[in-house]
Amino acid sequence: MQSTELQTPPQKKSTNLSINCDLLRRAREHKINLSKTLEERLTEILRHEEREAWRLENADAINDYNDRIEKNGVFSDGLRSF
Repeated sequence: MQSTELQTPPQKKSTNLSINCDLLRRAREHKINLSKTLEERLTEILRHEEREAWRLENADAINDYNDRIEKNGVFSDGLRSF
């Protein structure tokens, strides 16, 4: 799985976007850095999407492991004091 974490220094690329005029006006009024905001939100979205993809890819193995532990326990069951 490819990491969505930004490495330093990230290479930048200009792009054109279309945005709702009212949103743009309001963002400018609040002095919101659109590039930074977009990068931060895209990073969050990609992190979520990649975690979900990993979870789906590994669902069978996770379920098998959980079933095995439920049936057989873990090696330290007799050693734990909690």
